[in-house]
Amino acid sequence: MKEHGLALFDTAIGPCAIVWSERGMLGVQIPETNEAATRARMLKRFPDVQETPPPCEIANAMSGIVALLNGERRDLKDVPIDDDGVPEFNRRVYAIVRQVPPGQTITYGEIAERLGDKSLARAVGQAMGENRCPIVMPCHRVLAASGKTGGFSAPGGVTTKLKLLTIEGAQPSGPTLFDDLPLQARR
Repeated sequence: MKEHGLALFDTAIGPCAIVWSERGMLGVQIPETNEAATRARMLKRFPDVQETPPPCEIANAMSGIVALLNGERRDLKDVPIDDDGVPEFNRRVYAIVRQVPPGQTITYGEIAERLGDKSLARAVGQAMGENRCPIVMPCHRVLAASGKTGGFSAPGGVTTKLKLLTIEGAQPSGPTLFDDLPLQARR
């Protein structure tokens, strides 16, 4: 792989961006209002990176993201992520989250239990908020207690989280933001 690079690509939810290193994916940007805004957000996060054609491994990851956002059951857990500089606790949380397949969810509390301490649920939520690679690191599949949506720090917030869960066929329990919309607006 080339040392560092940035690529933008179209998806069913809008233009996404990826930044990579020689070790794997460094960041994914969920769509902003348009391609220029998505690019600007990524360049703010990674100011020294240049747009360049992606190497094969990253191009395959981009294709996987496109397919997943088109509603295909794509598992992206084998996409390499460069976790250099990521705190050890977050790495442990992310290792659990990456095992949750499309269409399924897990709660912050369940992750905390798997880490051996139920009281870590809030820290798990903080780790999700620090996720640099949404979609590939499927933080949108992590819900609050009782299957409620919980937060989402990517552009669009909880609305984007619900959109991603809807695409994958997984919905939190109880009413969602989409319940009052006409069917045409849900697509």
